[in-house]
Amino acid sequence: MASQASAAPRKGYVADFERRVDEVKISKSDLNALVMNYLINEGYQAAALNFSKEANISPQVSWSLMDERIQIRENIHKGNIQLAIERINELHPDILDTDPSLHFSLLRLQLIELIRKCTSTPDGDITLALDFATAHLAPRAAGDPSFLEDLERTMALLCFPRDNLAAPLAELMDPALRRRIAARVNEAILEAQGMQKEPKIRSLVRLRAWSEEYLRNEKKTDLPELRLGFEDEPRGADHVMT
Repeated sequence: MASQASAAPRKGYVADFERRVDEVKISKSDLNALVMNYLINEGYQAAALNFSKEANISPQVSWSLMDERIQIRENIHKGNIQLAIERINELHPDILDTDPSLHFSLLRLQLIELIRKCTSTPDGDITLALDFATAHLAPRAAGDPSFLEDLERTMALLCFPRDNLAAPLAELMDPALRRRIAARVNEAILEAQGMQKEPKIRSLVRLRAWSEEYLRNEKKTDLPELRLGFEDEPRGADHVMT
């Protein structure tokens, strides 16, 4: 009986919370702005153009700069790291100069692509990978223990068969690493262009998650759980709009 009695107030609390949420009115223009901000920030150019026409809004964005940012991201996704670095330097020469960690991550990714290529056959020549590591990564790693550790782990890829790598090494060959670094580059370019690194809708979700965690720590455990995230969302350019 006691549990049933306590369940009723909890159910009423949840219903009241959901009622209050439903009562919050968000204007269509605000929703459109959130969607457009997300599409532009994430580089969904085709969807952003279509949405701007459907919603009759004119976003303050340079489509040519957005196209450059998209091309850089796609080059990284495809493993064309040298081309991506060249385009970054053409677009914003100061980005890699002022962010040694990002620059090293791109160079290490370029080294991984060289290793991927030279180890694709049993008799592959690893000279190019060794020369690249010596010329471009070793000098940077010498003064930074974290860089040195990353470089040593990357060079270990040359010592083991590609089909029998331990988990820490297999992660380096996983395309997910390309996507993570591409996301960092995307954020760096947005910041250099005076734009927000993170879409506003992500910030709102994080704020809701923080608020939920705070209330749970205050023993307000009846708050409905937030079940919204972006970690596993599809990455296609047009999935956002239907």
